[in-house]
Amino acid sequence: MKWSYFFTSAVGRKIVMGLTGLFLIGFLVIHVGLNACIFADLPFLNPSDNGEMFNRAAHFMGSTIVTRILELVLFAGFILHIIQGYQLEIQNRKRRGTAYSVGLGNRGSKWYSRSMGLLGTLIFLFLIVHISAFWVPSRITHDLAPVAYGNGVEMHNLYLRMFEVFQSPLIVLLYLVACASLCFHLLHGFQSAFRTMGVHNKKYLTMLKSLGYGFAVVVSVLFALMPIAMHFQWIKPD
Repeated sequence: MKWSYFFTSAVGRKIVMGLTGLFLIGFLVIHVGLNACIFADLPFLNPSDNGEMFNRAAHFMGSTIVTRILELVLFAGFILHIIQGYQLEIQNRKRRGTAYSVGLGNRGSKWYSRSMGLLGTLIFLFLIVHISAFWVPSRITHDLAPVAYGNGVEMHNLYLRMFEVFQSPLIVLLYLVACASLCFHLLHGFQSAFRTMGVHNKKYLTMLKSLGYGFAVVVSVLFALMPIAMHFQWIKPD
């Protein structure tokens, strides 16, 4: 089989979607763990942290060659996942052809399973805003306020940047809509990625379904709590 056919055939596209989906799930685990470092500043943890744990973690992720290479791989994974997702959506719409006179609704499949294209589009639009607000000033323009800690190494104060960005109610609302979209996207996408890669045992599918629901909710809620906590100043720079 030619590589070009692999990326254009129905089976090949599904495999690419499954592989990139699993890769992006791994990215979400790392990203939500890093961002959760902002909560070290909560009063009952370390009120004098002032974003140090988060800034150090973000600086580490952006200052090593391995992580910079992984960023390029991540962008490639996102782009490939988005392109293949739209192609599959178009292909499925053509295959379905004329709609049923009476819709099956949730009797056929869950609404979020039928709306992966829409949910993916909302997440894609959010990513554009997120990258322009954080990644571009951190990696390209380098116009963020500097901060240094005990070891004297100067780094970007992304903690302060988060606080400033999340003072906008519209930005917070956008993030919450994106988190809700991510949750529903993962409710279907998590188990679908494993099914595509060959997991069909009923026992394992039941376990993956439960694990996928838990993963979707926990990750999405943690992401949503970050702009909320910053906006209502439960945590803030000193």
